[in-house]
Amino acid sequence: MALRHVEPFVQEKSRWIERTLRRFREAEEALPAPELEHGGSVPYLGAELFLRVSVEPGRVRDHVARRGDVLRVKVGRRGPDAVREALERWYRKRARVEVAARLDAAVRRAGTRYTRLTIRSQRTRWASCSSNGAMSFNWRLLLAPEPILDYVVEHEVAHLEVLDHSPRFWRLLGSRCPEYREHERWLKRHGAALRL
Repeated sequence: MALRHVEPFVQEKSRWIERTLRRFREAEEALPAPELEHGGSVPYLGAELFLRVSVEPGRVRDHVARRGDVLRVKVGRRGPDAVREALERWYRKRARVEVAARLDAAVRRAGTRYTRLTIRSQRTRWASCSSNGAMSFNWRLLLAPEPILDYVVEHEVAHLEVLDHSPRFWRLLGSRCPEYREHERWLKRHGAALRL
């Protein structure tokens, strides 16, 4: 885009930009960023896990283990970046377990099947379902309350039968997840704050 077109474009989209920025600020106020340090905490499907961080210089492989509501994090270097990287790897592994169990149960109830499950770190999507039944879910869904993850799974399973967002799709989803509108609103309002 030529520079002379940028200012008019921004002016034209200013209401949308302001509305989006306001939504991001509101999300951050409602769900403050986790404190990635010893004594801090992180969300996990609606629960709060308390961090016990230890730095072990020379440690090559980070280690994260959960015991009840305590998450022990061992890293080889100091700082929130080291803790964030270790936690993201742990959340990705947990997402595969959490999503797979819900996905398997949902397709059994629906009488459908999927072909593959991947866990990703998409910036703009919570999940997707391809026309050949491949499912992809964002690990950040584990930072949301459990009913939100359940809703997103049901949403994608409904796409195994109806690939678009037609009225037929929403009727099908509503029959499986009557509170879907509430969950959609929650994600729209708080989704930007689901990060480490």
